[in-house]
Amino acid sequence: MRPIGIGRKNCSFASADSGSETLARAMTIIETAKLNGLDPKAYLTDVLDRIHDHKINRLDELLPLNWTPITAAQAQAA
Repeated sequence: MRPIGIGRKNCSFASADSGSETLARAMTIIETAKLNGLDPKAYLTDVLDRIHDHKINRLDELLPLNWTPITAAQAQAA
């Protein structure tokens, strides 16, 4: 939990409000993935690849708590 708090504190001193908000969002996603035992890079790569054609009413499946990586067999079936 400490990296999240420190990240938020550091973001409050960023030069632009929009940049600090974006950084805070990114850090929240990364730290949430870590807290759920996921590799943040693998998680973000997979989610960013899948989100464009994912159904809007099923976005909760892409949250770190519910996320499962797509396998090669699932990718070919879709």
